[in-house]
Amino acid sequence: MKVKELINALENMDEESEVQFSYNYGDHWRTQVASKIRDVEEEQVEWSDYHCMNRVLDEDDDREMECRDPAKPITTLVVIS
Repeated sequence: MKVKELINALENMDEESEVQFSYNYGDHWRTQVASKIRDVEEEQVEWSDYHCMNRVLDEDDDREMECRDPAKPITTLVVIS
């Protein structure tokens, strides 16, 4: 989803409504839970073959940055957490 698509999706909603992030809790019943949003910011990510999704890079972790695969591109995304 692009930022403009998110803006369009929110355009007709009540501005006073609370927004939360939904995810699968990972239990036996695959319960969908909702959690408060802590932050919205731009983050650098790279594809993780292990997770089969993007992972957020920790630029302050020198070891992580040294060990990352330089062949994998770093992308900057808007991340809701």
